[in-house]
Amino acid sequence: MSGNSAQSTAESADARPGEQAPAEPSLSHGLKQRHLSMIALGGVIGAGLFVGSGTAIAAAGPSIILAYAISGALVMLVMRMLGEMSAAYPASGSFSVHAERGIGPWAGFTAGWSFWFLLCVAVGLEGIGAAGIVHGWVPGVPEWAWVALFMLLFTITNLSAVKNFGEFEFWFAALKVGAIVLFLVIGVLAILGVLPDVDAPGMSNLTGHGGFMPNGTEGLIVGLLASVFAYGGLETVTIAAAESEHPVQGVAKAVRTAMWRIALFYVGSMAVVVVLLPWTAKEIPTKGPYVATLDYLGVPAAGQIMNVVILVALLSAMNANIYGASRMAASLVARGMGPKVIGKVTNGVPRFAVLLSAVFGFVCVLLSYWRPDDVFAWLLNTIGAIILVVWFFIAVSQLVLRRKLEREAPEKLVVKMWAYPYLTIIALVGMVAVFVLMAREHDTRIQLYFSGGLAIILAAVGYARQKLAERR
Repeated sequence: MSGNSAQSTAESADARPGEQAPAEPSLSHGLKQRHLSMIALGGVIGAGLFVGSGTAIAAAGPSIILAYAISGALVMLVMRMLGEMSAAYPASGSFSVHAERGIGPWAGFTAGWSFWFLLCVAVGLEGIGAAGIVHGWVPGVPEWAWVALFMLLFTITNLSAVKNFGEFEFWFAALKVGAIVLFLVIGVLAILGVLPDVDAPGMSNLTGHGGFMPNGTEGLIVGLLASVFAYGGLETVTIAAAESEHPVQGVAKAVRTAMWRIALFYVGSMAVVVVLLPWTAKEIPTKGPYVATLDYLGVPAAGQIMNVVILVALLSAMNANIYGASRMAASLVARGMGPKVIGKVTNGVPRFAVLLSAVFGFVCVLLSYWRPDDVFAWLLNTIGAIILVVWFFIAVSQLVLRRKLEREAPEKLVVKMWAYPYLTIIALVGMVAVFVLMAREHDTRIQLYFSGGLAIILAAVGYARQKLAERR
């Protein structure tokens, strides 16, 4: 049986009698398990971890460990819910398809297009960051030219067979994982006092300099908000799973390992930084926590080493986000939620969707030069809370679909959400709490307004489309 016919059969089997399963584009299945495993691993390690965590440490102090643990717990619950649905219904539209099944077409429309918008703007931001690093090495070439080069490279990669995307991400992720593991090993050895010329710090940096929570709950809240959005990117693995050789087994394995990956890479690395360095060290927010720590330990050329790692993280994110945006757009169009030309699939690849996503990302880059204070600032504020909107749809969808699965197809529950429905409800309460905390802070309040505005507009359009379709 061919991949396409197998997919069609699976879709028919998923539908209840008299119910039409959401359509999906006829994509290839060229991703191997090793690709999916490394996409899952690499998706946890982004530039936000290497750089953005510095300002969070400066605000929260040692309690950043608690902030990352709390937000990490929320993300683990979201990924478990998403894993349950994706193992039961593998789809390139991932949570957008699940929202359509569980809530209605308007919800799938809102979740899908808001996520597509988020990924495209993120492609531009990552391109700007990567170009800034390379421009520092080769100042004679303007930054926009580097962005154009990166965009061209990853557009070509994503226009070809999906296995090429998988290979790029495999090696990108391998380097990121290797770097973070090496950092953790060096850091633990330093904490134990094993490294030469480095004294074991003990608990002095955790309890001194104002204590574990030096700026009180306000500092913890700032750190918590920063840490929540550092976890973005994990969702891509459930999109990629639909194009793997064994979608159900692949996504199940990736989700089941999410807990130790989050604990090790995020919470573990934050713990290493604040145990070894005083949280008040000026180098943490300026150089970044990893460079500051490696400099303190006397690692030669720490700054340049981490610049290479950050560059790889940014390029990896560009590649993954063009891929994720194109698959989401193709899925939406296949379900009648966008212009048909975007969803055209050639040799298993939605090439028009790839081009649209890449071009939109590059336009965002140009706007950062042409209109940095109004249009580009609006784009940045608009994507600020989109990931939380997506997570909210995931949780509500899982609440509904779990009951349907238990009643109609319990054999599809390969991955189960823990303590359903209690932990799902706790996750929803946690998301609402984050929304409330965002509304308390001036900078994040603006992001909440803009992101909420986009979500409301998309929901209104999606609901109008749904009602129009029902009348036909």
